Amino acid sequence: MTFFREYIFFVLVAVMLLAISLFFSRSGSTFLSLTQSQKREGGGHRLLNYWRAIRARRELVLTILFLVVITGTVYTLTLPKLYESEARIEINKADIDIDPFDGTSVNTSMAGSRGYDPYFLRTQYEIIQSKPILYEVIKRLNLQGNPGKNGERLSKEVAYKFLKSGLKAKQYRDTNLIALTVRREDPAEAARVANEIARVYSDSRLDIKRRKLSRAMDSLRRELDKQQERVDLAEQQVENLRQELDISVLREGAKGASVEKLRMQQLEGDRISARVEMLVEKARYDQMASLSGDDLLTASAYVTKDPFIETMRAQIKDYDVALMSQLENFGENHPDVKQMQAARDELTQNMEQALEGLKRGLQAEYVVAKAKYEALDEELKRIQVSDRDTQRDKLLPFNRALQELDVQRSIMNALKTRIAQEGITLEMPIEPVEIVDMAEPEPRPASPNLFLNIFLSILIGLGSGTVIAFFVEYLDASIKTADDVERWIELPVLGFIPQKIRPLIEEGPNSEHGECYRVLRANMAFAGDNPGKGAFAVLSSGAGEGKSTTAFNLAYVCAQEGEKVLLVDADLRRPVQHTIFGVSNRFGLTNVLLRDVPVEETIKVTSVPNLHFLPSGRLPRNMLGVMDSKRIGELVQSLKLKYDIIVFDTPPVVGMGDAAIVAKEMDGVLLVVQYRKYPRDVIIRAKQILDTLELPQVGVVLNNVNMKRDDYYYYHHAEGSGSYYYRSPESVASPEMEASA
Repeated sequence: MTFFREYIFFVLVAVMLLAISLFFSRSGSTFLSLTQSQKREGGGHRLLNYWRAIRARRELVLTILFLVVITGTVYTLTLPKLYESEARIEINKADIDIDPFDGTSVNTSMAGSRGYDPYFLRTQYEIIQSKPILYEVIKRLNLQGNPGKNGERLSKEVAYKFLKSGLKAKQYRDTNLIALTVRREDPAEAARVANEIARVYSDSRLDIKRRKLSRAMDSLRRELDKQQERVDLAEQQVENLRQELDISVLREGAKGASVEKLRMQQLEGDRISARVEMLVEKARYDQMASLSGDDLLTASAYVTKDPFIETMRAQIKDYDVALMSQLENFGENHPDVKQMQAARDELTQNMEQALEGLKRGLQAEYVVAKAKYEALDEELKRIQVSDRDTQRDKLLPFNRALQELDVQRSIMNALKTRIAQEGITLEMPIEPVEIVDMAEPEPRPASPNLFLNIFLSILIGLGSGTVIAFFVEYLDASIKTADDVERWIELPVLGFIPQKIRPLIEEGPNSEHGECYRVLRANMAFAGDNPGKGAFAVLSSGAGEGKSTTAFNLAYVCAQEGEKVLLVDADLRRPVQHTIFGVSNRFGLTNVLLRDVPVEETIKVTSVPNLHFLPSGRLPRNMLGVMDSKRIGELVQSLKLKYDIIVFDTPPVVGMGDAAIVAKEMDGVLLVVQYRKYPRDVIIRAKQILDTLELPQVGVVLNNVNMKRDDYYYYHHAEGSGSYYYRSPESVASPEMEASA
């Protein structure tokens, strides 16, 4: 894990450095120069320049990548193997508050109000990794003893830090589960520590709950004792008032009432019953009084329920049926019919008398019920008046004392009930933490992860290499592209010369590199007013930029094209051209300028057709007067009459005056700039010298370009263009083959 964190840190640093480098590159000073056309092309061309910068520094990038990968791999292999074991626990939020008046409905509402706590699991997550928990684990497993090579015991603080560094707690989203992962060198020890942490945390939660419950129970018992004293005091006050006011009280449990109050309640009930009875009798009487005839006869059976009337009513119906039967067989004057009719009339008269008596009886019952009601009502009113007087003076303070006694007793009963419930709860098993999965030893190590670390090493190596490459490129202020030349020197680039080019006389007339100089010769012909004829000085800003080789090869290809060429070695301090030709440098330009010998005697004929050579000659001890502008001018004018092209190899222009004296008499000056060598300030200084002297500047030759590494020069490379025209000696057709063709 530490290795992974270090890698992440290095990645962030690399990204930051890359961002800074890109910021400076885009801010415009020196990172990758862009021409106006490239700026118009936008980000695509800019990214291409970045890619070219990486390719140009690919050796550096690959070297850093190799070193980082090797370092990461070796470091990973030296790390000890660590094994992980995971135990999962379920954490329940068990409320430990005690409400002495808690009931089913109250508990439900409280659970609803406290149901979700977004900080609960996060709090428990931190508690698991706290010192009390881990100290107990260290104590139980004796993790302080013999953990190191020398067998010394660790201090508790060191053991705690060591244990915590290997512990990782993770909460599962949308659950009450927390995973405890322990990393150790011994897989069995890792599982043992993870399980012990889970058990210690579970025991801690259980102990905390039990302690708080016990403290709450003790508080409840103390409060119950105080409440009992309040109840005793309220009972004593009620008894004192009863004796003081001389109140007769009937007690039923915790309630009490005076005799007058009970008598009044009984009278009230009797009055209500009498009123109901009076109303019923009145309704029966009014109903019977409003009916007559057959309706009265019919209603009487349902109102009074008198069996005598019911019997007479049934006999009348029997007589009616018998008369109808007799009338069908006999007439109305038949003796049997008359006898039966007389019996019915007598029965009907008796029935009417009975109904009349019934009405009078109902009326009498109504009068009696009304009198009873009025008597009870009058008595009740009298008692109520008396009770109001008594209650105002005696019962009101007594009843208040009784109510206070009831309240205190209800509080005491609630406390007793709650203590009994919580006593049972305290003895019941409580599981605030449940171990879902026990940790088991893992057979494979979790760290170090070789493949992951190698992959991260590759990423970091590439990132670091790229950043360093950009940074080195940022610090590199040399000339890299033709765009740099055009931007900083403001001269056209006439030719690109690749790396590792020797003098063409050593490579032979069919050298593929000759095409680069032929292109240079052609560009020179189109660059000046004179089509490539006259005297030209090949110079550079500093030493070692390849101007001597460039001057020789330019003269060589001009001679190959049939022009009469003279190569003059004007670098008197460090002459090189005579070593290329393999001739003596005893006599040369210095002798001519000192007028020791004529110029014709110092010019040497070379093995290259059309190419002649004027060595520098030995430099005399006294340099004064050797490089005389007038003598150089006379010499150049005389040589122009004999040669088509004269190429002067001059010393560096910065720091020496010889090059300026020679270049002053030339028809054109060719500035050689080596690819990625000198800071551009040196080259700009050389250009300023040429501008100050108002020398005819033809253009720039970008020398020693790494064509393979920088694809910018792909289409300018001799292998890309010159090789197209290059023919090996075997491919050159013989004269006989050409004749046959």
